[in-house]
Amino acid sequence: MAVEKPTLDQLEDIAFDLGMELSPEKLETFHALVDGAVASYRIIAELPDEKPIVTYPRTPGYQPDAAENPLNAWYVKATVKGAAEGKLAGKTVALKDNVCLAGVPMMNGAATLEGYVPDQDATIVTRMLDAGATILGKAHCESFCLSGGSHTGALGAVHNPHRPGYSAGGSSSGSAALVAAGEVDLAIGGDQGGSIRIPAAFCGIYGMKPTWGLVPYTGVMPIESTIDHTGPMTATVADNALLLEVLAGPDGLDPRQTGCTTARYTEALGRGVKGLRIGIVTEGFGWDNSQDGVDAKVRAAGARFAELGAEVSEVSIPFHRIGKDIWTPIGNEGLQAQMMHGNGMGFNWKGQYNVGLMDAHASWRERANDLSDTLKISMLIGEYFTTKYRGRYYAKAQNIARRLAAAYDKALGDYDLLLMPTLPIVASKLPEREEGTEAYIMRAFEMIANTAPFDVTGHPAMSLPCGLSDGLPVGAMLIGKHWDESTIYAAAAAFEAAGDWKTF
Repeated sequence: MAVEKPTLDQLEDIAFDLGMELSPEKLETFHALVDGAVASYRIIAELPDEKPIVTYPRTPGYQPDAAENPLNAWYVKATVKGAAEGKLAGKTVALKDNVCLAGVPMMNGAATLEGYVPDQDATIVTRMLDAGATILGKAHCESFCLSGGSHTGALGAVHNPHRPGYSAGGSSSGSAALVAAGEVDLAIGGDQGGSIRIPAAFCGIYGMKPTWGLVPYTGVMPIESTIDHTGPMTATVADNALLLEVLAGPDGLDPRQTGCTTARYTEALGRGVKGLRIGIVTEGFGWDNSQDGVDAKVRAAGARFAELGAEVSEVSIPFHRIGKDIWTPIGNEGLQAQMMHGNGMGFNWKGQYNVGLMDAHASWRERANDLSDTLKISMLIGEYFTTKYRGRYYAKAQNIARRLAAAYDKALGDYDLLLMPTLPIVASKLPEREEGTEAYIMRAFEMIANTAPFDVTGHPAMSLPCGLSDGLPVGAMLIGKHWDESTIYAAAAAFEAAGDWKTF
């Protein structure tokens, strides 16, 4: 891409937009002084970029037809075989379509990104392939991952395997549906407001949002760096722990990974829960939209943990009730700054930038009408509060988030794990367009009250299926101390071994 020097008129327009009044003489002087900077930019333009090496062969794949894709969960099917041996040998994987797989199309659920083909693999892709996994393709996700429902993707809704016509949850909608339907062993999800745990709960699988920074986000399209998480979605606890063992650890390219502490998570699977202290969080129940059947199943899960030998009691964390409110300025203003104005990458962090993705995503400005309504409302809120209030509420929310984290940490000083419903509801019916914009947006954000706070605080949290209500899966969420995924896995494995969750 050729680097052009700004014209005098362009420089004058920029100065005006920045509130500067420059005389013609000063403008001429500045125009001449730009030459040195332009020369530097031209040198950078000529140098090769620094990108991860792509090592495993693959083809672009294909978009399966409806007969091969009854849940509309696949975006592209493309087989990439990993190493002959390793922890994941024989395991098949679906990638959420915000994860870069070199040479295979990626649209992140959005029409404005359709046609983009990454030229690099995400770190987690390389790690899985090195461990012997076989990637089977890219799973549909919600439009730029801005929905907890499964109805916003540009190529149509993803259906719940337990009841077609109902939400699979979002934004990792296809990932959950494919695991629940048995089409893949493992899937990768992303979580900024609950997008691993929501579809895991709706589809009746295990979804782990690891501690913030445990799994490198390099090569995954960000929304907002302080709440970005990626992690495993699986049909069994053992597979979940195994996949996290492969994914976890610093890659030297993701600044989110400060203080990262890993473990052999599979070693926790046989520990059981005897003597484990589990606190049932009062404030995780009884939301305005909470369904009695959901609350009852999660309380029954607490009783089952007690039968298995855990010490279970109620704990109150009043600050939890405004956790979603703390998330709101961070999520909306942060995504507008980084994902939209920052062309998907943003600024002011050291690590691996995906320049090709920035170029491809920048075209949203010419096609803003094609963005989903869920993204539009988030952008409008983010832009208004950033411009009107100078970003002060984003900054204040980040400060208050430390108080929220401290409230959970205080409870986790008395308990090993916290327990609450992953979501207040079971999967809802997919909205019809004739229901209008309000229903379309409401179905996207109605379920995040318990999930979003832990994206802000970064605590590990896992959804595990704990029964059926009205014939649809209910998710119970276990929350642990930072870097203590092992205790979550120990408890989840004991719960799983106690019987078929569908009968609980």
